[in-house]
Amino acid sequence: MLSLTRIPLGAVIGLIFTTLFLLTAIFAPLIAPYGLGEIVGQVWEPSSANFLLGTDNLGRDLLSRMIYGARTTIFIAVLATALSFSLGSILGFTAAVVGGWFDMIMSRFVDLLMAIPTLIFALVVLSVLPTNIFVLIMVMGILDSTRVYRLSRAVAVDINVMDFVEAAKLRGEGRRWIIFREILPNALSPLVSELGLRFIYSVLLLSALSFLGLGVQPPAADWGGMVKENKDGIVFGIPAALIPAAAIAALAISVNLVADWVLNRTTDLKGGRGNG
Repeated sequence: MLSLTRIPLGAVIGLIFTTLFLLTAIFAPLIAPYGLGEIVGQVWEPSSANFLLGTDNLGRDLLSRMIYGARTTIFIAVLATALSFSLGSILGFTAAVVGGWFDMIMSRFVDLLMAIPTLIFALVVLSVLPTNIFVLIMVMGILDSTRVYRLSRAVAVDINVMDFVEAAKLRGEGRRWIIFREILPNALSPLVSELGLRFIYSVLLLSALSFLGLGVQPPAADWGGMVKENKDGIVFGIPAALIPAAAIAALAISVNLVADWVLNRTTDLKGGRGNG
């Protein structure tokens, strides 16, 4: 059992905020005081008892939009991260174990994809494909999997030449056993940290795409789209665009704090076992 007194303060703060964001996303329809697209007041009303964060550019309750936006943003980012993590790590491990022409072709293909800036590539692809949640998840996941591939392949190449892997090969174990039973458990520490970073980058990429008009489409709400919708209010001192921007930053920081703590903890545990 973990004791809160043994967890660093930064990790505790990260866990608290990350948990709050996740609970908000899960229970959004129960928490939100108004409907997603319900117009309940005037345009850009200030904070009041009826509208805790004020209203947006159409007179919708900003707090309700933030809550529903949390669900959309986190849902898409989690699925895109899961896709990129699964695809990139499996292909990276396979390339390291198989080697030869498969490793060469995969590595050169990944280098080609990484040579093009991710945001520009996503904009080009989404401009010719229908913009819906499924397409967003697929595009973000596939593009982001290149980074996971590079890391997982580099880690797997080092592990693949270790004695316990050679012993498994001499026992006649197949490639699936080598990948999932020998390499994966010993590659979890860097991959766990990468999982947190990939989630953060997915949130930032989704927000950028929505701000540019090729992400989540209205009337659905996500934080990047809300910044775009309310950006004109900044000129008049209206903070409606700054609130979702602050939420994006808070989510990224909190997840990063948790990922750093998990990485440090797993590294310490491995070091403890090695010293023992």
